[in-house]
Amino acid sequence: MKAEAKVEVSQKHAASGSSGYLKFIIPSLIGTLLFLLPVKFNGEVTIGVGILASMVNGVFKEYIPAFIVFLLGISAGLSMVTKLVKPSFILNHKFLKGLFDVGLFGIAARVIGFMVGLMTILEVGPEFIWSRNTGGVVLYDLAPVLLTWFLFAGILLPLLVEFGLMEFIGALVQKMMRPVFKLPGRSSIDCLASWMGAGTVGVLVTTKQYDEGYYTKREAAVIATTFSIASIAFSLVVANVVGIGHLFVPFYLTVAVACVVAAIIMPRIPPLSRKPDTYYEPVGQQIDETIPEGVSKWKWGWEQALNKAKSAPGAGKLFANGVETVLDIWLGLIPLVMSLGAAALIIAEYTPVFQIISSPFVPVLEWMQLPEAESAAKTMLVGFADMFLPPVIGSGIESELTRFVVAGLSLTQLIYMSEIGILILRSNIPLTIFELFVIFLERTIITLPVIVVIAHLFVF
Repeated sequence: MKAEAKVEVSQKHAASGSSGYLKFIIPSLIGTLLFLLPVKFNGEVTIGVGILASMVNGVFKEYIPAFIVFLLGISAGLSMVTKLVKPSFILNHKFLKGLFDVGLFGIAARVIGFMVGLMTILEVGPEFIWSRNTGGVVLYDLAPVLLTWFLFAGILLPLLVEFGLMEFIGALVQKMMRPVFKLPGRSSIDCLASWMGAGTVGVLVTTKQYDEGYYTKREAAVIATTFSIASIAFSLVVANVVGIGHLFVPFYLTVAVACVVAAIIMPRIPPLSRKPDTYYEPVGQQIDETIPEGVSKWKWGWEQALNKAKSAPGAGKLFANGVETVLDIWLGLIPLVMSLGAAALIIAEYTPVFQIISSPFVPVLEWMQLPEAESAAKTMLVGFADMFLPPVIGSGIESELTRFVVAGLSLTQLIYMSEIGILILRSNIPLTIFELFVIFLERTIITLPVIVVIAHLFVF
């Protein structure tokens, strides 16, 4: 009876006229063009949102660092004012209260982030804080990317998730996604958004879907840490940094194979396997992917997409939600990236911590017949601080085989605290920093032998 009712309701929706079809097709097509279609721009493979971000970054490049420091000051200042003065215009506004009424750790991180940003742009104070390899990396390299990418991703993302595209694709591929990856079919869109654009965009898609009741806690945790893979564009940059740009095709295929292997294994082992299959409590479950008997997955996906499109908010509401998403990233995430990202880079650059904890990899790499194993081992765990550190450190290694492995591993480890890790921690997805480090180690252990085997057998 339940299945018959679903079919009857969906048929009524499907018969509502061409306006329903256009409301699904046009926004979803634009979203696909902006987020999922690879485009070559200025010699690099990217996506439409990436082109928009690059154009803004190119025009305002000289002014963006100063604007970021201004945002850091606004974030720190209003957070302290909210805590000390408790102004009603903030506390009585749901969005502003959530943005500025934070705990002591949040305030400390925002104040430190502002101080680090100010010292970096003015080049004052201890050099280890503002040097080009620590605070400079965050202020001039990472934060501008977040600022420009999320300016457009935050506002335009509804085109991808609010008008039925995820329902349509989810119905088509769920029979493959469930048994292989233990995930709903709609998660394939998260993967594509990361693959063609940026891992941060994939995490943003996942976060919004979880907050709206479309992923369980386990599903959101798995997708955010497993499917938000490094983009083609960033992978090309990494390959060129370590001097293997001429091997990019086999290099990226190797990364893709290793990530697929990790995506199959990770959901089946702790800590991800122990996450409950329950939905975000404030909204509850908002989805049922069960396809009624006698209905093709194509037809069911089409009908579900039309239903979703018809219930989508108006343009004004979507734009307002997008602006809130952008401000949340700018004033909430970037200060954390500035403070915690700089701290991680300082530890990696000026202390032997990562070198010491990576020493057990030396005999493993020697057993895998990897030349310059000791130099390669130094890069194995430093990627937890930032994904770009291993290729930078490994670029001086003479062996092309070893550089190939180091670069490939840096992309498959996925969890790095200067960006992806902080984005996940700041979301409602139930993952702790310890769990993220465990997942990082697991991905290292799983993908390293895959990369080495492929490199030995098929590339070198």
